Amino acid sequence: MKFKRKQKPIFVLIIIAIIIFFSVKMFFLLKNEPEDLVKEFYSYEAEGDFGQSWELLHSDMKEKFPNKNAYIQNRSHVFMQHMEVETFKFEIGDSKKRKEWKARKGSTSLKEVYEIPVTQTFDSRFGKFTLQQNCFVTIEKDEWKLLWDYNY
Repeated sequence: MKFKRKQKPIFVLIIIAIIIFFSVKMFFLLKNEPEDLVKEFYSYEAEGDFGQSWELLHSDMKEKFPNKNAYIQNRSHVFMQHMEVETFKFEIGDSKKRKEWKARKGSTSLKEVYEIPVTQTFDSRFGKFTLQQNCFVTIEKDEWKLLWDYNY
């Protein structure tokens, strides 16, 4: 007696492949939490690698700083040269999820944004300086990207 093996329909295999693809994609997306992006951004900044930190900015921020080289020079000049420091320490606070947020008046409203406070500490020639700023992180083209608040 011969038993014939039933072939599984191709559409079942396609559905399984799609489920696996999206599961893997979500795993890597969720693995890189908003706090991780902020930590990565400020780690680059603390190392003086402003070019890498610029790459992590949201496209709305890149409109504000369209020239990468100018961003690098300005950040370096203000944070490193003016204060005469080579690096700084930073702490990241607890994130707060917002359902909707705008970087500035007239800009596009962003959905599911995380507000994350950052405290930078500079030990400079002029003493210890502490800067506090809230960062905002959202997903853009399947990647976490950083923004600052310009609603003033």
